[in-house]
Amino acid sequence: MKSILHEILENPQFEEGVAWKQRSFKANEEIVKQGELGESLFVIEEGTLRVTGSVELDDKKNMQTGICDLEKGSVFGETCLHESSPRMATVIAVTDGCVIEVDGFRLSVFLDAHPVLGYLFYKNLFEISVTRLNRANQRVESLMAWGLKVHDIDKYL
Repeated sequence: MKSILHEILENPQFEEGVAWKQRSFKANEEIVKQGELGESLFVIEEGTLRVTGSVELDDKKNMQTGICDLEKGSVFGETCLHESSPRMATVIAVTDGCVIEVDGFRLSVFLDAHPVLGYLFYKNLFEISVTRLNRANQRVESLMAWGLKVHDIDKYL
């Protein structure tokens, strides 16, 4: 994905400061907040970020759950490419670093006008999504197995 994005960012028709900008962050800084309207996707240039979700417990308390850590080259926030949408998770900086923030609407228009780059971009994005989905499926299976062990399911079979 990095080479495709690099090619897009270097294109004079995809202007820095208009279509994208570099943004520094400090450790513990919130990059995006779950539920906020998102219009940008991000690529990590330097540093580590943590993706967290919020889970409501029975007694109306919320718990922040760590989903994964993202490092240099990782892309996130891609659900905003075709329309603004609420952020599905909060992303917080673990270390100091830098991201490239890309305007989702402008990227979508650019990719429509450059179909070869668009195809390569979406192909890479699809591969990233499949990898994330497979990882999520493995986590769900592990959690289900853990739950069955904790509740000693054998005694019910």
